[in-house]
Amino acid sequence: MDGKDLLKRVKEDNVKFLSLQFTDVLGAVKSVDMPIHRLEDVLNDGAWFDGSSVEGFARIQESDMRLKIDPETYAVLPWSSPESRRARVFCDIFTPAGEPFEGDARGALKRILAKIAERGWQFNIGPEPEFFLFKGENGNGVHPVPHDTGGYFDFSSFDEAVVVRTALMNALDAMGLDVEVGHHEVALGQHEIDFRFADALKAADNVLTLKYTVKAIAAQHGLIASFMPKPVFGINGSGMHCHQSLFDVKNGKNLFFDAKDEARLSPLAYSFIAGQLEHARALAGVVAPTVNSYKRLVPGYEAPVYIGWAQQNRSALIRIPRYTEGRDKSVRAELRFPDPSCNPYLAFAAMLAAALDGIEKNMKPPKALNNVNLYHLDREERAKLGVTELPGSLAESLTELSKDNVLKGALGDYLTEAYLRAKWEEWDEFRLRVTDYEIQRYLETA
Repeated sequence: MDGKDLLKRVKEDNVKFLSLQFTDVLGAVKSVDMPIHRLEDVLNDGAWFDGSSVEGFARIQESDMRLKIDPETYAVLPWSSPESRRARVFCDIFTPAGEPFEGDARGALKRILAKIAERGWQFNIGPEPEFFLFKGENGNGVHPVPHDTGGYFDFSSFDEAVVVRTALMNALDAMGLDVEVGHHEVALGQHEIDFRFADALKAADNVLTLKYTVKAIAAQHGLIASFMPKPVFGINGSGMHCHQSLFDVKNGKNLFFDAKDEARLSPLAYSFIAGQLEHARALAGVVAPTVNSYKRLVPGYEAPVYIGWAQQNRSALIRIPRYTEGRDKSVRAELRFPDPSCNPYLAFAAMLAAALDGIEKNMKPPKALNNVNLYHLDREERAKLGVTELPGSLAESLTELSKDNVLKGALGDYLTEAYLRAKWEEWDEFRLRVTDYEIQRYLETA
């Protein structure tokens, strides 16, 4: 779709307002809304906004930013009323001089994707964001209350969970996401809606679309939707497993597939895996980016903790799903430690940078941990296998990220500095807080 197509579509869809969307460095969606009669001017000249108050953007003396619409991302917001119909487009951010803004996370992903496009490759990702639905009016806002009592893949012909999840899938389908399945997850009130894999840029756009659509539809049902990695102590947290593959654009071939290999993996796929394992500790600082992320990444709740790979084994950091004969294009590597609190543009850029480092250096992964439950091994047994651990805290992961020149190079100096500054501030704010646990544990015993 180009600008002319967009002008035609908004007229056909009777759109009255258009939301020009982008993200800050942390992945929060920002929006500049305009009446539709201004669309032609904005397509020609862009839309100016003040970036000085946006996290990770600009100092006050260089605050002017310009948004350029990506017409391909047009979608009508299905929850908007017919009399004031709204649509959205994602935008790229430019400086007053007309240069791509270095602090644009979407731009960072586009830059690294342009590098592999020169090789004729496409990076495909199928993300699986999990989320919780909590009671709104009945919850106390501090200790959230799940809105249903279902379990993993539970079925009910008519209950709150099914009704809300159906509404969510309808809305996401209307916004252009190719929804494949939706189901109840392990924990009470926990859900997952999977959509078909796409190239990394569209997949990142889709993650953001899913998050704010889920929140909007949940609110209509009096519920609170949360993508917080670990909102409730003692039950499973929410991850965003990412199924990854590289394709040859010209012939549509899956570059991960090799019929001669026992695991059906090509040498390129092995190096891809090796690169992500090599950079896993630093990568955690981008794909598991909050203080709360490390409450999820603990043994006992199906989240990966130890750095290794395997076929089928869900305790491994990278899992190779079972191969089905004749489905060569389905061969993929599932990275299991990202969570939905991440900025998907930065996360996917960092994931690809780590993998490309493995490919360019012809790295070889360690032995597959196919028949080993890593959670059942003690520290000495893991050491014998050469299995290391993910960072145990946000501070530890940020320290690793600060030392990783490959990942910092993928993000660029500006984004790296802005991201690390924001995340260290988050850590400092957390470590100064006095928690309920500390009061309960120490108030009378210390």
